Amino acid sequence: MSIHILVADDEKELADVIGFYLTNDGYTVHKCYTGAEALDCIAHTELDLAILDIMLPDADGLQICRKIREKFYYPIIMLTARAADGDKIMGLTIGADDYITKPFNPLEVVARVKTQLRRYRHYNHSDTKQEKPMHEYDIRGLTINKDSHKCALFGKELQLTPIEFSILWYLCERQGIVIPSEELFEAVWGEKFLKNNNTVMAHIGRLREKMDEPARSPRFIKTVWGVGYTIEK
Repeated sequence: MSIHILVADDEKELADVIGFYLTNDGYTVHKCYTGAEALDCIAHTELDLAILDIMLPDADGLQICRKIREKFYYPIIMLTARAADGDKIMGLTIGADDYITKPFNPLEVVARVKTQLRRYRHYNHSDTKQEKPMHEYDIRGLTINKDSHKCALFGKELQLTPIEFSILWYLCERQGIVIPSEELFEAVWGEKFLKNNNTVMAHIGRLREKMDEPARSPRFIKTVWGVGYTIEK
């Protein structure tokens, strides 16, 4: 079955180059050069991943990201010429899974796409025909099951992206241990942690928001300043 990828960028040459490399790798690519085209594609195409430029002529890529997250949980990679941490944090906070700053090597985009799709398929399309042992935690009303990729808080299901699920699972699996941001990033993203990387912080913030966690006194994901994050026993 073909994997469908949206590439939305108003720089036609750049979108075409990305599309060329992805098509050569066997993906079906839907190229859009405006926000309106991208929204139409999202509404009428069963996508597996979206690559969004943050600066489109008629729409903000962040707005399109928000629109996707209202209904869908497939991976989203943001492209931007901006390098400010604030822009990256904003994108990650509203549901983006990865962020690439222009200029970049198209092969890097392909590699990031493969990483995101591999994680997404692992958590959402596992082989249910094989019997697997249950892998579940129930921590004071927070339940998370690795086999079904479902998470609930006091009986209400939480709609988590694959990245958010991976972060929460990693913390639950190591309940009572303070996990440094560096370790969490390298375990979940599978990449080397670089100094001043705020990716983990942004995703933790998004998780707390979905869990209705009080900012100053969270019940589950605790911040140990200068060290990392933990879920207490």
